Amino acid sequence: MESFDGKVAVITGAGSGIGRALAIDLARRGSRLALSDVNTAAVAETAALCEKEGAQAQHSVLDVADRAAVYAHAAAVAAEFGQVNLVFNNAGVALTADIADMSWDDFEWIVGINFWGVMYGTKAFLPHLIESGDGHLVNISSVFGLFAVPSQSAYNASKFAVRGFTEALRQEMKLAGHPVGVSCVHPGGIKTNIAKNARAAEGLDADRLAALFDKIARTTPEAAAKRILRGVHRNEAKVLVGPDAYALDLMPRVLGSGYQRLVGAAAKRGLKQ
Repeated sequence: MESFDGKVAVITGAGSGIGRALAIDLARRGSRLALSDVNTAAVAETAALCEKEGAQAQHSVLDVADRAAVYAHAAAVAAEFGQVNLVFNNAGVALTADIADMSWDDFEWIVGINFWGVMYGTKAFLPHLIESGDGHLVNISSVFGLFAVPSQSAYNASKFAVRGFTEALRQEMKLAGHPVGVSCVHPGGIKTNIAKNARAAEGLDADRLAALFDKIARTTPEAAAKRILRGVHRNEAKVLVGPDAYALDLMPRVLGSGYQRLVGAAAKRGLKQ
């Protein structure tokens, strides 16, 4: 995609973090924006910030785990803007729990948002991206879609699923000759609210976990947004965000399954602190 000027961009989870940073960055580049989030006040604030940059910004309340709502949203956006060029399936949540302690409610919650939400957003908007003649789909995975970590099994499952789904879709678009680029994004530690809004198994200190995440998160949402948009411009299949993402991406590729011993040892030390 040579330019974002005049393009219609759809962003889920736009109320904060990477979603808000993407919206503001695209607003400055001349894009028209369809923003959504489950938090009404937050997404309205993002839209207002984009409008201050001179952009057209529509905002909606959307639960990405609701398939009917996502399809209705796609139809409404296409009707209002007349086209859709960019879709960022960004909404996501986190859960810390060992498999033995995890409730089915928590597991279904995280998979519903992190994976089914990405599938719904992709399926609902893909015909519009193809019709645009110049489309790009961005699905947000994680570094935890590249390697597994104890207590993150559900999050790992959802993010590995996003990775496989997105990589297959990119190949399908190329084989079919459709004018749609597809990128899978793997952020490292980004200074967002995902840890503060995360769920944790009974007995775990959610505030302590969030504080630990804040200490290791080094990349700002604004820097993440710029990296993601550079990846779209270059039509990159795999977009790593943050220096930690590059380092962690190497670990399983160099060590194979041996990386699990290192990660397990690090997790054990963390539990003792």
